[in-house]
Amino acid sequence: MTSVYLTIDTEYSAALAHGPCRVDRAENFARSIACITPEGPAGITHKLDLLRRHNQRAVFFVDPMPALVWGVAAIEDVVAPIIEAGQDVQLHCHTEWLDLAPAGGPLAGLSGRNIKDFGFEDQCRILDWARSTLVLAGAPGPVAFRAGNYGANRDTLRALREIGLDFDSSHTPGIAGGESDLDLRATDTQPLLHEGIVELPVSCVGDIGGRLRHAQVTALSLKEMRAALLHARDGRMSSFTIVSHSFELVNRRSLAVNRLVRARFEGLCKFIEATSGIWTGDFVECPPIRVFRRSEMPRPVPANTMSVGMRYAEQAISNTLYGAL
Repeated sequence: MTSVYLTIDTEYSAALAHGPCRVDRAENFARSIACITPEGPAGITHKLDLLRRHNQRAVFFVDPMPALVWGVAAIEDVVAPIIEAGQDVQLHCHTEWLDLAPAGGPLAGLSGRNIKDFGFEDQCRILDWARSTLVLAGAPGPVAFRAGNYGANRDTLRALREIGLDFDSSHTPGIAGGESDLDLRATDTQPLLHEGIVELPVSCVGDIGGRLRHAQVTALSLKEMRAALLHARDGRMSSFTIVSHSFELVNRRSLAVNRLVRARFEGLCKFIEATSGIWTGDFVECPPIRVFRRSEMPRPVPANTMSVGMRYAEQAISNTLYGAL
């Protein structure tokens, strides 16, 4: 029996907030959170509706850092519909927002792309502020965290333990050379205890050439995700973690719905609903029940040449029709 953690990084865009064509909070919300398109919303309310229709749970990792710029109300608007839908809200943190904060704010003087760019004490300060702000915005006290850009290190885990969190999901064995700097291995694919925190890695599948591919809705075809979930269930993996984003079903510049990715997400919900032995969990009602030793780590599903080829074709079609996310 396998718990599927369908995690959705829910975040305003720092790039849209300070890029060459800046947008205000309302426009950023429309493009990054609600994803308002000519065809209707395709952001979190759309995903919440799909989850409700197919009786699925999800974990929304919500980033409260934009409150440095726009106040807590900006985060309340994100948290409220998730809580109303009965879904799980946990802590996310993109420290790029520190560069946008006005002088004299609560985290004045701090600047860095990733949480790992700060020393332990400053990480504690940032994460404690972020946790408190998320709760102030209406979320229950979080127990789990994912670093923005996956950019965490061992001090991050120590800081999470210091402020009272139990779980982290920043390790990405399927992204070679990524931002995660947790001193974990590519073979660490199941929950393990690290620095006193239960680390729940982002899952992965085998790719061509012996590489690994991370389990993200935009990175794998529906066929690959189905095969990976069946492999996890039949291989007695206790969990499988999939990443999505609040804005992932649209192109945030053109606001065109990406029909291919939308079909993947809905197809994934339908598949989990119809398949025995797997179900979606969260960190409140169904936290990871087993911590693995490294000698016990199961291997990801092997690459299937035909499935990988189909994914390449899908991605080419997606980029051609809808553009890059």
